[in-house]
Amino acid sequence: MARRGAGTPLLLRLSLLLLLRPGGEWGTLGCASVAVGSPVVPLGSPITASCTIRSKLCRGLEQGKVRITWMLDNEPMAGSQRRGPGGTEVSNLTLPRFNRTQAKLWCWLEWNGTKQRVGMAEIRAGYPPAKPFNLSCVLNLSDYGLTCRWERGADSHLPTSVTLKCAGDCQAHPSCCRRSRAPAVTGCTPQGDSSHCTVPRRLLQLYRQMEIWVSATNALGTAESEHLRIDPMDVAKLDPPTLQSIQSIPFQTDCITLAWEVARSNAHMELQCELRYRANGDPAWALVPNIAGQAGTAQHCGFLFGTRYHFQMRCRRSSAQGYWSEWSPGRNYTTHEKAPSGKLDAWWSVHSAGAGGRLEVQLCWKAPRRQEANGKVLGYRVTLVPRRRGRDPPTICNTTRTQCNFSVPAGTRRVYLSAYNAAGESAPTEVILLERRGQPLARLWAVPGGERSLWVHWEVPVAPVVAYVLEWQRVSSEPGHCSACWQMERDGATTASLIQDGIEPFQRYNISVYPLYKDAIGVPIHTAAYSKQKAPSYAPKLHLKSISKTDAELCWDPVPVEMQNGFITSYTIFWANSTAEVSSAAVNPSLSSFVIQDLKPSTLYKVHIMASTAAGGTNGTSLTLVTMVLDDIEIQFLFLTLGLIFVLLILLLICFQKNGRVKKQFWPNVPDPANSSLGKWVPPFLQEYLQVPGMKEPGLATISTVTVLERATWGKEPPAPEPATSFPAVPQPYLQQEGLGRPGCGWAAAGPHQGHGGSGETVQYARVVGEGYKGQQLIPPRLHLHSGPGQALLPQPGPRPYHNLCFHWATPQGCPGDGGCPEEPPATFPLLQGLRISGAEELQDCRAF
Repeated sequence: MARRGAGTPLLLRLSLLLLLRPGGEWGTLGCASVAVGSPVVPLGSPITASCTIRSKLCRGLEQGKVRITWMLDNEPMAGSQRRGPGGTEVSNLTLPRFNRTQAKLWCWLEWNGTKQRVGMAEIRAGYPPAKPFNLSCVLNLSDYGLTCRWERGADSHLPTSVTLKCAGDCQAHPSCCRRSRAPAVTGCTPQGDSSHCTVPRRLLQLYRQMEIWVSATNALGTAESEHLRIDPMDVAKLDPPTLQSIQSIPFQTDCITLAWEVARSNAHMELQCELRYRANGDPAWALVPNIAGQAGTAQHCGFLFGTRYHFQMRCRRSSAQGYWSEWSPGRNYTTHEKAPSGKLDAWWSVHSAGAGGRLEVQLCWKAPRRQEANGKVLGYRVTLVPRRRGRDPPTICNTTRTQCNFSVPAGTRRVYLSAYNAAGESAPTEVILLERRGQPLARLWAVPGGERSLWVHWEVPVAPVVAYVLEWQRVSSEPGHCSACWQMERDGATTASLIQDGIEPFQRYNISVYPLYKDAIGVPIHTAAYSKQKAPSYAPKLHLKSISKTDAELCWDPVPVEMQNGFITSYTIFWANSTAEVSSAAVNPSLSSFVIQDLKPSTLYKVHIMASTAAGGTNGTSLTLVTMVLDDIEIQFLFLTLGLIFVLLILLLICFQKNGRVKKQFWPNVPDPANSSLGKWVPPFLQEYLQVPGMKEPGLATISTVTVLERATWGKEPPAPEPATSFPAVPQPYLQQEGLGRPGCGWAAAGPHQGHGGSGETVQYARVVGEGYKGQQLIPPRLHLHSGPGQALLPQPGPRPYHNLCFHWATPQGCPGDGGCPEEPPATFPLLQGLRISGAEELQDCRAF
């Protein structure tokens, strides 16, 4: 049952698709129909449509509910549905604006969840046809077919048929149609989308008026062009004539005679012809109208002598303003020459040749104009006197160029210039060699006259001027022939002149103007100008001239004049640091360096320059620079200070090395007992004593210090009695040796020797130091010597020979040795009680009493 329930909708769907397919049984029986108000409507107008479903004619739909929907192409549209008479379902659709040129409107039927297209109507929209215009027709005499051309109007977006129609006298010519209610005879129909066609000769009425027009028709209307009423022969285009010969008239040398022949197809017609000609190099043609074609010959005057001309001719029917034939093939002819006429414009400069008494003259002149040359100029001649009949003066210059350099005697004021051709020589032009000492112009300026011309203006001086000479030259260009660099204005009242020779855009020209007076040449004044300006071709390259902590000086080479393309109005310097802080400064174009100030120390900057003219600017390449940490003065001061300190240190070292007094203040001299004479001296008595093998020492005894102690003498005040135990009656000299256990300090002393009367005598003590002074390596002393008052230091055996006496600051009982240290040093050395021991501060291990 489940499978049967699931398969039922599928069967219904298939049966509906089969029954409602287009062209199926329902469509044939009229089950569904779609109707529209009009299949072609104006673009943007509303449309209406209806779809009707006849359920009685559609088997299987009698009991089901039907829903009708619309689709315009692929876009759904909402319509209204209602039940119509006879059990029909009707859906109406209204579109307020139909903005498509072509679309398909579909009617869909939905029943039991299944949709099917049941009807369609195609709708087109557009405009009525546009009116054709510019209708023209030409009759071709080769086949006498009338070819007409026209221009279509705007596209109507609808299929449009175009027809060229003609009408004539139907009674005399039944084959031609005239415009009436009856259908007009179609003259011709253009092929495809072309806008021309040809009416055959059989449909034309020659030598009679016909009416011709173009008709365009589509579903929305018909449009017709303007009607032409013409005789087909009036629009016939004839074949061109042929020029036979051209000759000069002998007695009227500026006139010529032409002969021609008309085409055979035009021989029976009355023709009107035209002649045109121009000289080589002329852009415009000269036209000679109203020449009778049947005459075959014509004359015309006003031609230049010795000039090559190009001639052409054409014709048309004289009775109608129809079409001209094409121009005939050209024919060239050169008129005969005669001697040049007119005066030559000349300009000169004079320089003294030195001690020879002659003048060097540079003479320039303009070639004669074509109407004055009267042919090809073969050369120019300069003489000192004018030429007369039957007498040729000596020639100082004969050239084919327009300048000449020659020398003349001093005092020459005039020369004569003439031009000659194959027919003769012109009258001489007098050239007066005036001095350049006249009054200059009041003011001079120049403005562009075009891309290749300049207008030069000036203010006239007070004195009357005969003529003006203008000189110009491109800056930094090689000077060419002077004929291309100057021109003369013979009107002394003029205040402007147009110069065109050699003027190019984006190039600078220096212009000078000389006023010519009756007896002198004025001093020139100068100006510079451009015919057209633009931005410079490139900007100058920056160079770093110097840099400091806050400033940077830049320099550059000026842009060459040929690359400036205009007057440099300014240079602009731009600089920016790493934080994109951009600054700029404008520089006068006459300068070539600039100092950037107020920069940050030890900072990277990017700098570039822009060169500007009135027409724009050009940027140069970027320059990267880094400011310094210190200025030059600070660096110099730092180096100066370091150098001064270094010099002072050198001087101090030299002083310490050379000056003993200074040296002793830091490093005092310490006597070396090992190298003293006293330390090396040994008396003979001791030498024998030291011969004993047990008494031999590794080295001699070294005396480090000898101290002389004087006891106070008994003078005016007798000395106080001394205890008997203080000083023995006979002091015993003795010798003491350093112990082996510790390299300590040893003392050798001799008690005072008491003379007669109890007077004190000098007692000598020798002190032996065992350790080196401040780390010096010395031979350790082995003996302590003692001497009496009247003898040298002699070794005598003491009470305890080779006994070490050691006095220690911290531990007086701690000295090693065989006999130890005496507990009461003053008892052994009574005089030590009142002695001032020299050098006691240097003894670190001994104690002085």
